[in-house]
Amino acid sequence: MAISRALKVGFTNLKSKFLLPPPSSSSYLYRFFSDSNVPIEKEKVGFIGLGNMGFHMVNNLISSGLYHVSVHDKNLDAMKKFSERGIATKGTPFEVAQTSDIVITMLPSSSNVMEVYTGPNGLLQGGEDPVRPWLFIDSSTIDPQTSRRLSATVSNCALKEKKGFRNTSVMLDAPVSGGVLGAEARSLTFMVGGSEDAYLSASPLFLSMGKNTIYCGGAGNGSAAKICNNLAMAVSMLGVSEALALGQSLGITASTLTKIFNSSSARCWSSDSYNPVPGVMEGVPSSKNYDGGFSSNLMAKDLKLASASAEDIGLKCPLTSQAKEIYVKLCEEGHGSKDFSCVFRHYFSGSDEC
Repeated sequence: MAISRALKVGFTNLKSKFLLPPPSSSSYLYRFFSDSNVPIEKEKVGFIGLGNMGFHMVNNLISSGLYHVSVHDKNLDAMKKFSERGIATKGTPFEVAQTSDIVITMLPSSSNVMEVYTGPNGLLQGGEDPVRPWLFIDSSTIDPQTSRRLSATVSNCALKEKKGFRNTSVMLDAPVSGGVLGAEARSLTFMVGGSEDAYLSASPLFLSMGKNTIYCGGAGNGSAAKICNNLAMAVSMLGVSEALALGQSLGITASTLTKIFNSSSARCWSSDSYNPVPGVMEGVPSSKNYDGGFSSNLMAKDLKLASASAEDIGLKCPLTSQAKEIYVKLCEEGHGSKDFSCVFRHYFSGSDEC
């Protein structure tokens, strides 16, 4: 009875600390306390990709104090920022894998992901030799097909040391929503595809870098959720920008029209949290010359992924095609490095009267 009560109290405290989802079955407690899910000692986590998103994610991971962290990036200046703080830096992805129990990747494209995982100095080094990491997490935004192929490859990699009941490594695709501001504020949402057991095991790790985790189903479903989310975000931003441009052209100030949107049926994230008109809202890229945030280059890339996925399954998505054309043109005109909300300028070039 005393042991049972102690376990119950311990589970409650851990659940509160990590904000884990409630157990769905009586076997959850066993899975949670199994040595394959919650290590007694700090696990070693390697992080690859120290760009605008990865830099802040690593900072939050380190600040949690829950893991021993090492990092890698091709950009030596990015690694220097961590080495100067005493954080271990590694020369190649393979070196990261040699010293890590878990590896997280945050990279720009599908080709970058495949290079880091399967290249000559990659995490898997061809997939022939046993690997140390029991869990690989890719938080990059890539196409679902690549995520699924890579997950299958990882699942065939034998572990150097058996991890609980696991003889092979496992992979989760876990892209994020929230942008650079969310990464910095630790308010990201992780959309996760892959093994549900692995997802439950990784929940404390995700919540060291964000505030929400959503399990999306099997391998590749996290990547599918992300491109759908960004598609909706792009179309929403285009709609709000077009409406605000029309309103200003008809004599309504952007501030007035925004108040109307946000108190009526047009309210959305693009109007109430990320307004594209300079001066309407503080702290967002539109009021900082569209610097920072989520670049138009990345939005164009994600819309290409959404368009390609729709073509693969024969689904007609006219708004996807239109949004892709607009953002590709925006990038071709030299605005690719600016936040994607600068698309407002695509419709409206007059003075800003907030």
